[in-house]
Amino acid sequence: MMLPGVQIQLIEDDAPRRERLMQALEFVGLQCQATDFVSWLQRGDEPVPCSVILLGECRLPLSLGKLLTELRRQDAAMPVILLADWSEQASLADEFQAMLVGTLTATPSYSALADLLHAALLYRQQTGAGHVDQVGLFPDLVGASESLLKVRRIMAQVAERDVSVLITGESGTGKEVVARSLHEHSLRSKGPFVPVNCGAIPAELLESELFGHEKGAFTGAISNRAGRFELAQGGTLFLDEIGDMPLPMQVKLLRVLQERQFERVGGSKTLDVDVRILAATHKNLEQMIAEGLFREDLYYRLNVFPIELPALRERSEDIPPLIRALVGRLNHQGFGQLMFHPVAIESLLRYPWPGNIRELANLVERMAIMHPDGIVGVSELPEKFRLIEEPNPERYRRAKSGALVGASPDSSNGSGTAAAAPDLARLPDAGIDLKNHLECIEQRLIEQALDSCDNVVARSADLLQIRRTTLVEKMRKYGISRK
Repeated sequence: MMLPGVQIQLIEDDAPRRERLMQALEFVGLQCQATDFVSWLQRGDEPVPCSVILLGECRLPLSLGKLLTELRRQDAAMPVILLADWSEQASLADEFQAMLVGTLTATPSYSALADLLHAALLYRQQTGAGHVDQVGLFPDLVGASESLLKVRRIMAQVAERDVSVLITGESGTGKEVVARSLHEHSLRSKGPFVPVNCGAIPAELLESELFGHEKGAFTGAISNRAGRFELAQGGTLFLDEIGDMPLPMQVKLLRVLQERQFERVGGSKTLDVDVRILAATHKNLEQMIAEGLFREDLYYRLNVFPIELPALRERSEDIPPLIRALVGRLNHQGFGQLMFHPVAIESLLRYPWPGNIRELANLVERMAIMHPDGIVGVSELPEKFRLIEEPNPERYRRAKSGALVGASPDSSNGSGTAAAAPDLARLPDAGIDLKNHLECIEQRLIEQALDSCDNVVARSADLLQIRRTTLVEKMRKYGISRK
């Protein structure tokens, strides 16, 4: 069977049976720790370092329910295989019944053992507890949707394994972000990460780009040049848009992957390869194989471990945190602090996002340029993103001057606050009390948020992108109360 990652804890008071079972488990390559119930109980609150519990005959007056409660407290995903009947088994609560994945006979067969271990490991996976926090493990992947959590779980399985990975998904779904995250959490993280866009390099130059060339190898080769394989030595080579690689180049790449050696263009010296290959494409490579456009043998070399990224429309609940992350990045780059009105975000949730995260990033950057340090409502969004009616059309009525309220710092007769707002970024000749000035701005923004959200503090906090408790503290500081 050879499952070195599976750790089994056998608890059995019948010493001869305990010894037989331990020998049988070790015979098929399983790691097992065996003990009796007294010794197991005497260990105290020390966590159980195992994947599955084999629970045998107990000669102590112990309750099965209490035993399972203790196991669940230490590891909420712990599966249990019974080796003996317990009188109270049928009366257990559903959550404990789920922990009991099956019963093993006194002389188990190999197939029965394999079947129950399979059920136990599936229980661990489906329960989701007892694993590394994948959200914290790959911080560049923003969102907590189920489809993205599935991607994180898959990445956690392969990140530290030095195998080739094929990342698929529509354009703009973040395939390079996944590749960089895999590299940063791999054993090669201290080595270089070298990306190559196979679709952006002319076919006649791709070989030189990947393998380098010697001086005089072709017209324009005025000096020796190292290729991407050499630059990635000891690290990771990311072949983006691998589906755009020409067939002749696919043959040469396959040879390098098989032999782990190559020569520069125009050179005769054989160089060894020590790189991990990550590849990505938005194309259907299996269909391309059927059409004779992609080599099947190269496909299987690259597709050792596949990762498919979901489209943004399939994980729309991740849009708000993505917007916050993009706004934060732009703010760090000096674009100012942009805010999105909750109704504008609701409108964006209804958009299908054919360009995925790349399209969302493009929109946020455009809004940051058009509305620096502003709040984006539905009417500020480009027309194709306005999938909800403007909830406050009166804010956009024309003033007597004919100009839109808030459209210009010079507007004076409108009903909006922005119409009469001074140029807050201009320093007066006489100087300014910066602390007091900023507090005045903060107070006005809080009052505006409360007015637009009908004095609902939680919604106002979301609009200001701060915690509710933080908003309450600031309201107390400025003496602002709900109207």
